[in-house]
Amino acid sequence: MRPSKTDLARQTLQAHTGALGMRERRLVILCDGQRDLAELVRLLGQDAPILVQRLVQAGYLADAGTTRMSPAPSAIARPLPSPQAPAGPRRSLVAAKVYLAGMLELQRDDRARHHRERLQARLDDDAMLQAIAEALRFLEARMATTLAGRIRERLLEALPEDAVQRLQALLTPAKEAALP
Repeated sequence: MRPSKTDLARQTLQAHTGALGMRERRLVILCDGQRDLAELVRLLGQDAPILVQRLVQAGYLADAGTTRMSPAPSAIARPLPSPQAPAGPRRSLVAAKVYLAGMLELQRDDRARHHRERLQARLDDDAMLQAIAEALRFLEARMATTLAGRIRERLLEALPEDAVQRLQALLTPAKEAALP
């Protein structure tokens, strides 16, 4: 199978609606009718066939030989199933650290450099999560709400589930935590 985008996928990519998660969006972009499943696995990881199957069922992808130029009405009405946690190294503290360090590097000032260096230092998991929380607070304080929301969303997609819960606890203001 050589999956390719449907019109629904093209419209969704152009609209930037958020109907697709980061991995689904990346997969749709890569599906040009030329790449086969083996190449998509090499580029995106072992869960690529599952993602392709979900996106085909939702009407975003079709086999290049049978690409639908207009999606079926049921594909439009049916939301994309919520993504499950990717297996393997795709969700890790290191991936989250690298992503956030990249966002900090774009800021190009001393405070951002301080947060980036702290992230890049060899830290245990708890110290790294603390550094991630502080860096995220720093970025959210100086960015537009929508951009800060996207950064938080991508960061949470990169973190393992247990780390997400621990990070959210660190981000909860102390006064809320003190309430009975």
